[in-house]
Amino acid sequence: MNRDTTQGFHLSEAQFRENRSVDQSKTMKRLLIVTTISSTLRAFLLPFAYHFRAQGWQVDAMAQGVSTCHECKQAFDLVWEMKWSRNPLDPKNLLATPLIIQELMAQEKYDIVHVHTPVAAFVTRYALKDLSKQGKCKVIYTAHGFHFHSGGQLFKNLIFLGLEKLAGLWTDYLVVINHEDESAAKQYRILPSKRVRYMPGIGLDLERYSPQSVAEGEVALVREELELSSENQLLLSVAEFIPRKHHRDVIQAFVKLSRPEVHLAFAGCGPLLKEMQLLAADMGVANRVHFLGRRDDIPTLMRASVATILASEQEGLPRSVMESLSLEIPVIGTKIRGTRDLLAEDCGLLVKVEDIEGLAKAIAWVLDHPLEARMMGKRGREQIAAYDLRHILKLHETLYAEAVNFYTSQPN
Repeated sequence: MNRDTTQGFHLSEAQFRENRSVDQSKTMKRLLIVTTISSTLRAFLLPFAYHFRAQGWQVDAMAQGVSTCHECKQAFDLVWEMKWSRNPLDPKNLLATPLIIQELMAQEKYDIVHVHTPVAAFVTRYALKDLSKQGKCKVIYTAHGFHFHSGGQLFKNLIFLGLEKLAGLWTDYLVVINHEDESAAKQYRILPSKRVRYMPGIGLDLERYSPQSVAEGEVALVREELELSSENQLLLSVAEFIPRKHHRDVIQAFVKLSRPEVHLAFAGCGPLLKEMQLLAADMGVANRVHFLGRRDDIPTLMRASVATILASEQEGLPRSVMESLSLEIPVIGTKIRGTRDLLAEDCGLLVKVEDIEGLAKAIAWVLDHPLEARMMGKRGREQIAAYDLRHILKLHETLYAEAVNFYTSQPN
């Protein structure tokens, strides 16, 4: 583990600490946010660092790759590089790594350790199990979708449920982000119900993802980039190219649709990218299927599309669906946890996982019913209000206050 100081949003690390009074430093609460890799911090958790630092907290981060993440080093007080393995079965994770985490805790004495992502969450909770029992810190785990779920294989579900129940013994509060996981956490008593908190995701900036935030000129430039004419309609899928995202189903449904004026774009990278490019070529649609790679203009791409598609078999609470709804673009998704929550109240179309025929029919419906599809998108914007980042930050304020008050009220 390497220590790396960071800069504040406006002040350097030295200035940030110097400007705090001696009394404030004595009473300052300390928060450590832990993820397996730094991209999770960068994508989802930077607003939490800025928010709680502004309230006088020391907010540090631990992840692999965090010491080279410029945005992370700006957002957090301190960052800690952790070279753990992403393979949950790697014995190094449960041998050397816990000792390092314990050493860090002895040095920094965090009031709250908030863990995310499965490997980092399990290892960190294992490392801190004795400290938590002694009341020397509070450990909070946000489950971004349990690895056991209603569509999962029985054997895998049993293994992952067992691991969650074990780690639950080392957890003070469990945050779940969809209703299926909330029910499962309480049904299987992973934690006592009073220590399970449902929160609608980890926040979306509704101002950035709003129809008004995307200029028509930006949309025109995207369509020009993709060489689309006024007759061409665009479908979009934003997802990492990994097996559970089922890009193959989207391409096959697109071929079955058999509408030469319609184009399909994929935004994302991953190990299956080349395979999907070959599939599109083999199926004769390479000239109408665009593989865009990693993009920083997702709101513009979505506003340029008539619908977005997510054909996943497993999600916690899919961010691309949230973003699309917030931008008033209708969504075609699969009947899985998280996506069902978001597309309730007629805010999108749901099909079964691997139902290529159903996926093609849903796409055709959006194309053939443009007025109804637009109204569906508008309902989506109304539905997503509960997922506003400001609301989620308030929920975390309440949770942290409860955790710290309970922690400080316990006898030493």
